[in-house]
Amino acid sequence: MMDWTDRHDRYFLRLISARALLYTEMVTSGAILHGDRQHLLGFDQSEHPVALQLGGSDPADLAEAARIGVDFGYDEINLNVGCPSDRVQSGRFGACLMREPALVADCVATMRKAVSVPVTVKCRIGVDEQDPGEALPNMARAVADAGCETLIVHARKAWLEGLSPKENRDIPPLEYERVYALKREMPALEIIINGGITTLDEAEAYLAHVDGVMIGRAAYQSPWVLADVDRRFYGVAAPPRSREDVIKALLPYVEAELAKGTHLHAITRHILGLFQACPGARAFRRYISENATQAGADADVIRHALDCVISARAPREMETN
Repeated sequence: MMDWTDRHDRYFLRLISARALLYTEMVTSGAILHGDRQHLLGFDQSEHPVALQLGGSDPADLAEAARIGVDFGYDEINLNVGCPSDRVQSGRFGACLMREPALVADCVATMRKAVSVPVTVKCRIGVDEQDPGEALPNMARAVADAGCETLIVHARKAWLEGLSPKENRDIPPLEYERVYALKREMPALEIIINGGITTLDEAEAYLAHVDGVMIGRAAYQSPWVLADVDRRFYGVAAPPRSREDVIKALLPYVEAELAKGTHLHAITRHILGLFQACPGARAFRRYISENATQAGADADVIRHALDCVISARAPREMETN
């Protein structure tokens, strides 16, 4: 989810679900140690609970990055051992670390000594020529022995040779049964399943086999999928906000960010899918896409886009009446 789940997106998603655990985009330990930490790690307190996802392979650097993350207030530190991008391969982190479970375990153990919040791992079922029946359990046992209590498994292989990062999100087949088998083999390890999950009905079905579900691209592209999470999985009685109320609740944040110098498009790019499958959704997306990048664009762009939805909905409501 690099370049997707930034702080603006997480603030927006938190307006839809108050309880779902949110994850940052992956940030490398090197960037945190040597870069603009406030830019990389700063977030709004309303985002809690939120986990910082790290990329790296040097135990000491990861431990220091984890300490910095905890100082910023993150509730969990997650080590990414699943990202297949070219950049992570050249840097010896991400999915290529599926070949080095002992190193991953060393990273986890060192990070756990450095912080008091949970240290979790996200991985694939294997890479390239690896047999997932061996690679996944080997990784799980290694990190569990190092003190990791939660493993998030994207139920596909990553092909580092021959497939692009985009193709790696779709072409390797999903093998959910391997994740179920891992949970049966290691019942004490919390197992979260990820990959290809698009609805809460699917999520509920998977919970018969594992402890939790992570939804990535579907929650970004169709964020309203999260609207019933709190009631359905966390026992919250209050109904969710309407889509319209989500937009209205976002506006004060937008105005505050614009006052700090944030460009409107940096925020609006994350909200384009909110009205998917609703009357006026196309007009909402078009208005924002055509106007949010203009010089001087302000929160009125979002207000006018919302008016497009309300206008499209009104004739249908009149027909119903």
